[in-house]
Amino acid sequence: MHRVIKKRSCLLVLLSLFSAVVVLAQERFPVPSGNPNQLFYLQRTSNTNTIVCELNLEKGLLNAEDPIHVFWLRYSDQGQREELNYIQRKFAYGIKATLLAKDKYELHFVAYKKYKMYLMKGNNNKFNVYGTINKKEAILNRIFVKISGGSFWTPNVEYVELKGIDPATGKEVMERMKI
Repeated sequence: MHRVIKKRSCLLVLLSLFSAVVVLAQERFPVPSGNPNQLFYLQRTSNTNTIVCELNLEKGLLNAEDPIHVFWLRYSDQGQREELNYIQRKFAYGIKATLLAKDKYELHFVAYKKYKMYLMKGNNNKFNVYGTINKKEAILNRIFVKISGGSFWTPNVEYVELKGIDPATGKEVMERMKI
C-alpha cells in the first residue's frame, strides 16, 4: 500500500513538473510590443516566430474591405517583420473577415473556421478582437498552439490556448482547448 501511494505521489510530482516546463517554455517566448495597432498574436511550439494580427488602417481609417493585416515577427532570425507568403495567407494564418454591421466583423483563421472571433469597437471606442474564452466573451490577446509532429498541411495540434481580458472585470482569462 505504501509503495502504491509513493508511486502515485511520484507520478503527480512528475506531471506537475512537466506542466510547469510547458508553461515556462511559453513564458520564454518573446511578447510583441510597440505596435499601437496590434490586436492579438499567435505563437506555436515549433519556434519563437510570431504571427501578429493588427488593424489594417489607411490614413487612420479602417480598411473596410480588409480590416486585419497579418504578418510575421521573425524572432528566430533578427526579429524582423515579414509578410506572410501566399500559402500561409491562403491556407494557414490568413484571416477571413465578413462585415456584419458598421464597425463589426466576424473573423476566423482560414485554416480553422470553427473558432469565430469578432472585430468591433469596445466601450473605449477602440477596436478589439473578441472571442469566446471559458464560455464568455473576452478581448483576445494571445493564441498559443501546441504542435507535436505532423506536417505543414496536417500538423498534429495537441491543444490551443487562448488568453485574453474579461471586459467586465479587466481580469486575465485563459482557456486550453483540444481541437
